Amino acid sequence: MKRARMLRQVSDFSDFSRGHWLQELLCQGEEPSHVQSSPDGQHLLVLQKSRPPPLPRVVAFQRHGVGGADLKRNWQPPQPALVGLLFLQSPMTLGSWVLAIVWEHGRTEVWHFMVAVGWQLLQTLELCQGARARIISVCSQGASLVWCEERPPLDAHSDMSKCAFRFCVCTRALEVGEQGVRLGTVRIVLHNSPEYQVLASPQHVFLVPAAASFATTSKFLLIWHPEKAKLTIAAPSAGFVHSKVLRSSSESDFRKLLLGSVGLLSGLAPLDIHTSAVSNSGGLLLVSTKGAVNMVEPDGTQRHIFDLEGDPLAQGSPVQLKTFGSILACVLAGVLYLVDQNSGRLIEKKILSMKEVHFVESPGEEDSIQLLTQTGIYSFSFSKPEDSSRPEPCLVEMVFEEACRYYQRRSLSSSKLTVEKLKKGGVFQAPVALAAILQHSLHQKQKPARGLQDTYVKLLSTMSLELQSYMSLELLKTCVVCAPEGEVESYCEELVEQEVSRVLHSDMGKDNLAYLNSVFASFPKAAWKATRSCLQLQQNGDGLLVARATPEVWKKVLGGPQQEEVGQNGVVPLFELICASFLRFKPKWLPSFVELTQQYVSISWAYSSKEGPEGRVPLYKRALGVLARKNKRSEADDEMELELLLCSKRPKAVLQALHLLIRLKRWQRVVEVAEKFSKLSPLLNKEIFTTLLAEFARHRELDPYLDTLWPLCPAELTASDILTVVLQHLPRSQEEPVPFSSEKNQLTVGLLKPLLQRVVQRPCVQDEIYSDALQSPTFPPPTPPREY
Repeated sequence: MKRARMLRQVSDFSDFSRGHWLQELLCQGEEPSHVQSSPDGQHLLVLQKSRPPPLPRVVAFQRHGVGGADLKRNWQPPQPALVGLLFLQSPMTLGSWVLAIVWEHGRTEVWHFMVAVGWQLLQTLELCQGARARIISVCSQGASLVWCEERPPLDAHSDMSKCAFRFCVCTRALEVGEQGVRLGTVRIVLHNSPEYQVLASPQHVFLVPAAASFATTSKFLLIWHPEKAKLTIAAPSAGFVHSKVLRSSSESDFRKLLLGSVGLLSGLAPLDIHTSAVSNSGGLLLVSTKGAVNMVEPDGTQRHIFDLEGDPLAQGSPVQLKTFGSILACVLAGVLYLVDQNSGRLIEKKILSMKEVHFVESPGEEDSIQLLTQTGIYSFSFSKPEDSSRPEPCLVEMVFEEACRYYQRRSLSSSKLTVEKLKKGGVFQAPVALAAILQHSLHQKQKPARGLQDTYVKLLSTMSLELQSYMSLELLKTCVVCAPEGEVESYCEELVEQEVSRVLHSDMGKDNLAYLNSVFASFPKAAWKATRSCLQLQQNGDGLLVARATPEVWKKVLGGPQQEEVGQNGVVPLFELICASFLRFKPKWLPSFVELTQQYVSISWAYSSKEGPEGRVPLYKRALGVLARKNKRSEADDEMELELLLCSKRPKAVLQALHLLIRLKRWQRVVEVAEKFSKLSPLLNKEIFTTLLAEFARHRELDPYLDTLWPLCPAELTASDILTVVLQHLPRSQEEPVPFSSEKNQLTVGLLKPLLQRVVQRPCVQDEIYSDALQSPTFPPPTPPREY
């Protein structure tokens, strides 16, 4: 793990041209200055927004300057304000750049710096096409400019609150060549939209709603993918992501873009955004008013990184964000936080004595962070710990972070539990003991228990097998990385099996479920084999599927987070993941697997219990949902649907399967299903028989099976009940009925006679009740003797 050293001053401004003036500009003014460094780190641009004329508003300072023309720009009201200082790539020479100074009314000055010559104004251009347009926000991506402009209504007296969707997001290429600067054609990304702040990463442009936006439009942000001409609507905290390819200009209309998502977005809470910035990895960093720092990836997913300490952030309190390699640097209220972006661990926390701090570029030095203050430029550098014999504390830190999440979920207190409190509190001994064992044993081959307390030594002996499993897993990961191409697949299968087994034996939360989803998506065949191994699925001698999984594993499969709990980011519950694997690799086993799960549910949970999986959505319906998500439908899928309905043995599902078979006209299977499932319950028997009797009245397809059908007649049905059902379902003929019809499909009394005879000859229900009394030896009973 990297550690930050003390602040080291690398410049006192003496190496800058006009360094004294630079220091004066930084010290003057009540509002913070805007400082921006060039891509090569050799130039600093200072923007003073609150200085009165004649002081310049924009000044460029060169590092190690050797003379040449300076860049000084100032303006006076009512001249429009400056909205952007942007560096764009220049194709004139490799690695060169130009500076674009963009004003509010669209005028853009393009400057270029040449050694020994200084700053030169290449050209002045007009970005906007309309004279009344006003640029709100602008950014650069490669050699293009992207901006959000306001287009006021033609009627000057119009109510601006009623013209909320008066903004437009545009882009335009800026080409710098030997013959000068040329602007490309204007391309509209989004029109009739609310106000957005545009922030560009190397591949994408983030559209963040302005603070003054309406509540309905501040519930999501937009991500534009220029290469794919695609816009993504993302509400990261709610797990909502929807993308749309913009094939024509009509699809760029904001209201049409949201047409299919209004219902889902209306129930979301507005985004909580205090500060936003783009990281060097291409993601969007968002700081909420509560101090939570999150990363929104270009695909719309969100990842929590860190929580800043202190009270909720006020609207005007500045927060500085900058990423240097894998380190996130954040300055808030005179405190510098250095956080590992990947793990979210706090590396360093420094209290700064400087009033105003700015981050500057440090090209080629990813292991250092440079800070510009009123007294000079300071650097934070990183190095490994001097004691290389000690094991890397990354795993130990992970123990405390996982313990924080574990105890926080089970705590009744509203106060937030941190790693520092966990280490110093002394209340929770389990993570302390585990951290001590890991730190003394994992990387020490000789005498691993030396220096441990007696209680820890006993724990180490108990945990030895788990530690060996962990070390073998780490070794296996190394083998995967170093293995030749032919052996990678076998190593991956073993690694996936161990990972699936590990997750199934831990808490099945949303994070673990999302991780399993990614494993199943990346290694589908290996995940299928791992599932078979963990559940111990195999066929017995009779060809029936059996599973010997432990009750704990079954509970993880069936009792984990459900679809309504995991959001809409494409994450599906574990039961659905396994069903999809069955459909892909062993579809014939899926009905038997669903039947096995139902047997386990009936043992482990009470019938219709809301805590159990059957209390929410029946398992057979969840399996049918997986089947319905297949892109192409085939006859095998119809047969699979039948089997899933029948394996549930639920009355509604059996009747649904029966109607499906009738619709497919598979009469032999209809009779087989009726004969098998009529034995489950008298009520289901009556429903099945009534359904088939109605079909018998409509056509003659069931005539060959009447000998099997009539014995299924329920005991409570009378002859009048049968005739009522038959008459209700007789087909209506267009012609007048005649006594002796020539139609072959007409129902005759002869076909119905065996059933009616069976019903009439059957003993009455009341007769059965009194049958014991009627069969007594003497009837009536003898008169008792009289007493005189």
